[in-house]
Amino acid sequence: MAELTTKIGDLTLSNPVMTASGTFGYGTEYADLMDVSRLGGIIVKGTTDRPREGNPYPRMAETASGMLNAVGLQNRGADYFAREIYPKIRHLGTQIIVNVSGSTIESYVSCAERIASLEDVRAIELNISCPNVKQGGMAFGVTCRGAAEVVRAVRAAYPKTLIVKLSPNVTDIAEIARAVEGEGADAVSLINTLLGMAVDAEKRRPVLSTVTGGLSGPCVKPIALRMVWQTFQAVRIPVIGLGGISCWRDAVEFMLAGAGAVQIGTYNFIDPTVSLKVIDGLNDYCDRHGFASVAELTGALNVLDSI
Repeated sequence: MAELTTKIGDLTLSNPVMTASGTFGYGTEYADLMDVSRLGGIIVKGTTDRPREGNPYPRMAETASGMLNAVGLQNRGADYFAREIYPKIRHLGTQIIVNVSGSTIESYVSCAERIASLEDVRAIELNISCPNVKQGGMAFGVTCRGAAEVVRAVRAAYPKTLIVKLSPNVTDIAEIARAVEGEGADAVSLINTLLGMAVDAEKRRPVLSTVTGGLSGPCVKPIALRMVWQTFQAVRIPVIGLGGISCWRDAVEFMLAGAGAVQIGTYNFIDPTVSLKVIDGLNDYCDRHGFASVAELTGALNVLDSI
């Protein structure tokens, strides 16, 4: 069997397969359906320093080969997470990573500081790329200056592994990645959802209450692969790939393009056990192709052979 252990900064994962924020709850919701301890990590739903109500309904819509969401980071805040959720999930047997969001630099820092105090949360994923909030979120992630400012502030306050989640709604994602690397990010994850919309032709109105929302699912995979490949060539820190992964083959493709680990998101709603199937598939692929370690897949794309 291949060695599946994966390093992201100071964080050690038992394998490179994680579940994406907003698609797996806090892990306990899936505990009756699968052995969550087999996962490399769980990235819990977006957490902010103070409670957020989220956006009005309707805020989800099915699309061709994907879905739109405009939930708007609904959560009960960092203090509630620390007091009520953390004690229930700290012993799930996998790495717990908290997705930290905010509307101002100060709110990002406040939330990160609160999460830093939790011993069994050894990393955060800094979400500077959410397209579903009116302030902050994507506003920070679409310029080098904005991304650098928030990462610099959080890095100064947060001592553990810092993963920065990047927005695909930019002209050059590689330059954003270089900016956050320069301010101390230990890794980048990409892509977050693409900005999209759906229209009800009969009612002649948008399907979502917010008009636009975040597009995810298999339909975004080719874009996500391209951006992971571009980012891998631009930075020295690990790249975590996500966007449309639905099977082990998709995960292999992301790793060949440069991802050191992957996250599975939307497909959790279709097959709650998909992550376990991806772990087994990665191991089988490595065995069949003579890779002693899953880490050998990262960036092993034979680009010149295709020209």
